[in-house]
Amino acid sequence: MPKFDSKSFNPQAFGKYVEKVPNLKRNELLKSRALTPNAEIRALFNAQTTTAYGVIPMFGNLGGEALNYDGQTNITATSTATFERGVVVFGRAKAWTEKDFSEDITGGVKFMSNVGNQVAAYWEEVDQEVLLSMIKGIYSSTDPGSAAFASNHTYELNTAVGASTLNSAIQKACGQNKDKFQIVLMHSVVATNLENLGLLEYMKYTDANGIQRSLNIATWNGRTVIVDDSMPVREVPAVDAVSAVTGILAVYTLAITTKAIAGDALTLGEKTYVCGTTDGWDAGASTTADATALKALLAADFPQYTFGGTGGSITLTQKVALSEDAPTLIVNKNDTNGTLVATITETTEGVTAVAAVAAAAAYTEYTTYAMGLGAFDYEDIGAKVPYEMDRDPAVNGGEDTLYSRQRKCLAPYGFSYKKAVQATLSPTNAEFENGANWELVNDGAGTYFDHKAIPIARILSRG
Repeated sequence: MPKFDSKSFNPQAFGKYVEKVPNLKRNELLKSRALTPNAEIRALFNAQTTTAYGVIPMFGNLGGEALNYDGQTNITATSTATFERGVVVFGRAKAWTEKDFSEDITGGVKFMSNVGNQVAAYWEEVDQEVLLSMIKGIYSSTDPGSAAFASNHTYELNTAVGASTLNSAIQKACGQNKDKFQIVLMHSVVATNLENLGLLEYMKYTDANGIQRSLNIATWNGRTVIVDDSMPVREVPAVDAVSAVTGILAVYTLAITTKAIAGDALTLGEKTYVCGTTDGWDAGASTTADATALKALLAADFPQYTFGGTGGSITLTQKVALSEDAPTLIVNKNDTNGTLVATITETTEGVTAVAAVAAAAAYTEYTTYAMGLGAFDYEDIGAKVPYEMDRDPAVNGGEDTLYSRQRKCLAPYGFSYKKAVQATLSPTNAEFENGANWELVNDGAGTYFDHKAIPIARILSRG
């Protein structure tokens, strides 16, 4: 068996060994067919010209209303919609260095068995982080057509999960297609609540010594359950009670105390009115005349108020109760002999209407994901050198470093990766989580892929 040093390390043998190591989470996802291979994606990224990002066609279903076959009605044809779906390859790399690793760390344990198990488990966690980031991204999509998906594929509870939770959630998401769902990923708190209700049963296996042990994999309503505390958890703060407040319309009074002459200007908010110009504010004989002429102009430019008042005063009353300050008033007199004097005051303070809010205690929100047949396309694209060794005999008396690289493609069914916000050729998890990078597959003319065909659902609960 190869040793762990740069001279005798066999990368091909090591890679095959790692693939044979039990990879429970990925294997269960593959067995459930939530992750399915896609020959088009593999062919796309095996091509010499497409190595990081590509677009593949996606065909819509037959539709349209059947016509009456009565010997009189013409038969008209329709065609299926054709969609385009963006898919991307992500690359990840990691290295581990150990001092005199093969003797001092393994203590005689065979290298391939010891290290191979650890590498497989490490990449399993990395792949799951990518998967969860993608799910977060599609639920955060800013594309208008994705709103129906996010709403219908979310089942929110103000309690812990119960006997009917999963069935109701997947029915809300996919309707009659709910039978596609095969696997559920949940936090151990949620799993424990289901255990306490007698709704969860863990799978068992018998080890080489004949001892039966429980796996971290169970079943719920016939669906495979993976228990994993990396599932999203959110702390929701407490809410204080708020009493209802009745809205009050604010009233502002604009008073002209000295009449204007031609050339005097008054600015209210962003509108400016100059006396004696073609805007209609003629120089009147009194403050009352000025106010009357100005009132008609204000009514046309400020539809959020009703206008009243007598004499040289103009009242501005809000049409909707909004707690805000009076519009800014600026008076600019004619440079030579201007006379205009005007002020604005708040004569009635506005108060915004507030609905009553009941007090609520802080709680922890747990996210559970359910997935079904073909939820994600999955292809291991591969790296030129997936595993390699390097030895430095000088540092720390001798060090061995194992380098590992991988390039894979995960593509959520029914969604297109747009690559709108991506700095390099491989997206980071943060970029996968950015909703701007995702959109529900569409034909570019307003027709969207049917979200009920996407077997992904999330349950938001308090345990």
